[in-house]
Amino acid sequence: MRITVFIAMSVLVVGQTFAQKKESIQNKKNMKTEQEHYTFQLNDKVTRQKVSFKNRYGITLSGDLYLPKNPNEKLLPALAISGPFGAVKEQSSGLYANQMAERGYAVLAFDPSYTGESGGEPRNIASSDINTEDFSASVDFLGLQKNVDRNKIGIIGICGFGGFALNAVAIDKRIKAIATTSMYDIPRAASKGYYDKVNLEERTKILEQMSIQRWKDAEAGTPEYGNCPNPDIIKGDEPQFVKDYYDYYKTARGFHKRSINSNAAWAKTNGFSLMNMPILAYIKEISPRPILIIAGENAHSRYFSEDIYKAAAEPKELLIIADAVHVDLYDRLDKIPFDKLDAFFKNNLK
Repeated sequence: MRITVFIAMSVLVVGQTFAQKKESIQNKKNMKTEQEHYTFQLNDKVTRQKVSFKNRYGITLSGDLYLPKNPNEKLLPALAISGPFGAVKEQSSGLYANQMAERGYAVLAFDPSYTGESGGEPRNIASSDINTEDFSASVDFLGLQKNVDRNKIGIIGICGFGGFALNAVAIDKRIKAIATTSMYDIPRAASKGYYDKVNLEERTKILEQMSIQRWKDAEAGTPEYGNCPNPDIIKGDEPQFVKDYYDYYKTARGFHKRSINSNAAWAKTNGFSLMNMPILAYIKEISPRPILIIAGENAHSRYFSEDIYKAAAEPKELLIIADAVHVDLYDRLDKIPFDKLDAFFKNNLK
């Protein structure tokens, strides 16, 4: 069981398997994946425009700014949203932005560094530090907009970017409130596996493999990539969460050609720094700013949210969505509690 869990972690989180990436030809033929493809419909009460901004490391980030067409206020409260880990802004984060803009917020959905339309070379790598910084850079951008009240900025982190979002709020005191949905602590998962099942011997072996891979990448002058984190075909004997990921990322429901989880792969050394740079050590320092943590009742990732809730200081709230799995909170409008998110931010962005 331990090895099975570790393999699932490696494929879905670290992206460091050693087979070459296979193209999903069937998905490419059957799905609409043109450049401006979004996995949801833009609300007719909302506008969307492409924007770009730089983070502290000089990487240019690409985002979509969603605005209400007829705002009730001259200066709007604002939200920055990113996630899931390995997704792009045309997927779940854009859907959230679309919904929250309808409710009166200026909302920035952005691609993290090295992924999607954002800059950074080489492609498809993650970093505890840089991905935390991406959220603060998004706050920089929002605070410079003439129609935004910079004293009323919150953030939403989805899946793996829930962890990075919490990490950003702990240090960035400009952020007044945070909500997470289907939260993952990516460095914890990368270094310890699901439910912390990876032992020292297993961790050492995977680090040895990545260390050797660095020599190969240095000799080649370019990174080598593994498999797409999600399978092209479901055989039927996979864990349920793998089937759930497939149902979102590899079907018309959520497929996007720029999404690592749909159509690409992480670099084989992607876990190198993640496994050595834990986040959330200062989770208590988010207080007295409020935290709303949302997870599905049947989500395989639920324990991440519950552990963070226990570790965080007040004010905090843990909301468990009945009969929901992890990916239901990516796009299921009947499961995602947008009215609750609206009430939370309206009460706390003051």
